Amino acid sequence: MTRKIKTSFGVLYPIAVTFGICLLVMTLSRLGLAVWQADRVAEADGWSRILLRGLRIDLSSLCYLLILPALLTTLLAGNGVIGRNWLRLLRLILVASVWFVVFMEVATPSFILEYDVRPNRLFFEYLIYPNEVFGMLWSGYKLELAIGVVVSSLTLGLAWRWSGDWTQSLTLPRWYWRPLLALLVVAVGVGGARSTLGHRPLNPALVAFSTDPLINDLTLNSAYSMLFAYKQMESEDSAFKHYPTMARAEIIERMQASTLIEPGQFLSEAMPSLARHPASYQGKPKNLVILLQESLGARYVGALGGLPLTPNLDALSRQGWNFNRMYATGTRSVRGIEAVVTGFSPTPARSVVKLTKSQKGFFTVADLLRSRGYHTQFVYGGESHFDNMKSFFLGNGFEDMQDFPTFDKMNFEGAWGASDEDLYIKAHQQFTALSQNDQPFFSLVFTSSNHSPYDYPAGRIEPYNQPAQTRENAAKYSDWALGEFFKQARQSDYWQDTVFVVVADHDSRAWGDQLVPIDHFRIPAVIVGEGIEPRQDQRLTSQLDLAPTLLSLIGVDAEHPMIGHDLTQPVPRSKQRAIMQFYKNFAWMNADNDVVIYQPQRQAQSFVYHPDTTELLPAAAPMPQEMQRTALANALWGSLAYQNSLYGGMVSLAKVRSAPTAAPIAAMSAE
Repeated sequence: MTRKIKTSFGVLYPIAVTFGICLLVMTLSRLGLAVWQADRVAEADGWSRILLRGLRIDLSSLCYLLILPALLTTLLAGNGVIGRNWLRLLRLILVASVWFVVFMEVATPSFILEYDVRPNRLFFEYLIYPNEVFGMLWSGYKLELAIGVVVSSLTLGLAWRWSGDWTQSLTLPRWYWRPLLALLVVAVGVGGARSTLGHRPLNPALVAFSTDPLINDLTLNSAYSMLFAYKQMESEDSAFKHYPTMARAEIIERMQASTLIEPGQFLSEAMPSLARHPASYQGKPKNLVILLQESLGARYVGALGGLPLTPNLDALSRQGWNFNRMYATGTRSVRGIEAVVTGFSPTPARSVVKLTKSQKGFFTVADLLRSRGYHTQFVYGGESHFDNMKSFFLGNGFEDMQDFPTFDKMNFEGAWGASDEDLYIKAHQQFTALSQNDQPFFSLVFTSSNHSPYDYPAGRIEPYNQPAQTRENAAKYSDWALGEFFKQARQSDYWQDTVFVVVADHDSRAWGDQLVPIDHFRIPAVIVGEGIEPRQDQRLTSQLDLAPTLLSLIGVDAEHPMIGHDLTQPVPRSKQRAIMQFYKNFAWMNADNDVVIYQPQRQAQSFVYHPDTTELLPAAAPMPQEMQRTALANALWGSLAYQNSLYGGMVSLAKVRSAPTAAPIAAMSAE
């Protein structure tokens, strides 16, 4: 029987056997972990999803692991000198592969007991300190250490012994078949590794389904979990690598001084930006809906002096609280989400939506409101795993994912999923149903029609230009859908109990020869709802200011770490600022349009922005040192907070409150 199987797989028999053994180990380990955590799995209704989606992850993982050995075996294995030497090397590769998979799964239970997730970046970060780690293992984990040594020894011994049989007496293909077999290996390997025909290959967000991070992690295998975390670390750039240095104490002191919080009112050294924020509205807490508009820069908004594409948003800006000088923090959707949902400062790294250390226990408005009894949801016409949104949301307070698979029927399906009109129909249905419950709700609704390739249903708008599939027409269509939604919302039961904000995530494109193209960071933002008085706000504002303002408007007194201003309060002109991250360049602009920009490996540069001409011109003299230092502190704060876990969610806040050292501080002492 074994001989027949070996003949069937031919030269790829060693690869096939290794693939099968590793797949069996991963599956049995996942099943054992799920049985161990049976109560949590049952609560998440996760048995079938953990096993089936886990199988998909395992197949993808093993394709990544074995595609190169398979390809080289197909081309090189043989009876000559090169062929025999390759087979010897292949034995080492296969033994190492089996050991790595087995070892990671054996190490998993102890890691889960300590961190409640599968091995991730912490697993290899500790390897930087081998003496300390071994001391820790020896003093507190002798049994686990012994099991690891025994299992590793057995795995290495048995795999080496068996691999000799796997690589002997192989049925070798003739030379002219080898290129074709190699192409087949590449096609199957790459297809299996990607595991999807979508825009992005398989990733943890694609298989996530639960608000319990451990349940989502059980779907993975530990080798995949750790290597994915390692890959993501490449994105975790730091402002400290690029900008001038500053002492931690000064960073924190200047960050605190740039907020509206009085000195001495910050609550903890463990979370330096944590403070109490009383709400301006003191009635029954209201619902909150954030309507995040894809790629809608101010230049597409008539009310802000842009193209006449947004009559409905223009009308809302006259009826509600309109911000005429609102600036985005970045140029990507995840950066916009980061700003309006977490209030976190931008950094040279990717948004915290995609970084590993913020996937659980990171502060979000959803986490805060969920702790106050709110139903929290994300409504999106596309696949929520895109840009890792689903994993980040589920790990940080969002409990309800209403994305493309939940849409029963649609008027139009585009490249990015449901059209904006279908998105708003879905949102209206959700809000109507939620309003029937005696529970407030928070919903983040994210549009997508105003994104290339700009496809939208015919007959909705009179095209602004030709051809029809242009950015301008997509923006006009998206505005039409927004207007239809508000027609329904104003007649709904939820209208009088809900505060809405319509805000862009970023402009459609930021380009030019300026260090930071400030004009392309200006975006629309308008707050509407029952009791919101019409107002044209000419203050300089940032996306970071929206979340604190909205919490104040819906009546939520809270302790939180957001540094944005509550715009229901007076903001001195001296504290009005816009914060913009353009790739590795950081810009700080004050209310007088004076700008300080930090570039990698350079000192501060001073400019003056001219809104009428959109020019950013060098200043006649350097900006005052006080402004430069404040800008630098805020450029560094995000990286400091992320790297040192200073921006925690509700669980972290609870620990801070209960810690004996938690006490108000005016500033931290210099280190």
